[in-house]
Amino acid sequence: MKESGRKQGTMSPCAACKLLRRRCTRDCVFAPYFPADEPQKFGSVHKVFGASNVNKMLQELPEHQRSDAVSSMVYEANARVRDPVYGCVGAISSLQQQVDVLQTQLAQAQAEVVHMRMRQLSPPPSDQHHHQASLMAPEPSNSSSENLFQSSRVLSAQTKSLFGMEMVVDQAMMGQSLWSY
Repeated sequence: MKESGRKQGTMSPCAACKLLRRRCTRDCVFAPYFPADEPQKFGSVHKVFGASNVNKMLQELPEHQRSDAVSSMVYEANARVRDPVYGCVGAISSLQQQVDVLQTQLAQAQAEVVHMRMRQLSPPPSDQHHHQASLMAPEPSNSSSENLFQSSRVLSAQTKSLFGMEMVVDQAMMGQSLWSY
């Protein structure tokens, strides 16, 4: 139990006992977690959970877990006071939406990096047309299915080499916006 509440030999009541207008005893379950100088902490917890329920919860827990339980109750109570309908679930939902938006932005940035790398790796436009024409030119063969097979093999090889490269962003590019040209 905290001894910081002592004033010249007498003990000042903790925030819980002060709010409940009762005498704070030495074995008060609330005193270590709801000091007298933080009355709003117990006020919100009392408003949402009720003193009796908080007392029961704390009594049922081992002492080494009580501090974490009080922190959790204070967080939930403050969230419930701010948003009576959703409480901390509303905060979690809002944060999850932010994560989804950021993941979408990250995917867009990564796609743009791949696009930029592809442009850097592709041959100049005059050579590229000649190179593609030679790759796509049908070779004399016995059947059209063999031509289709050859074309798909060439496209597959191009795709593998294109997407097989490492996705590394240069440090110099990190300061620049990836969405502007």
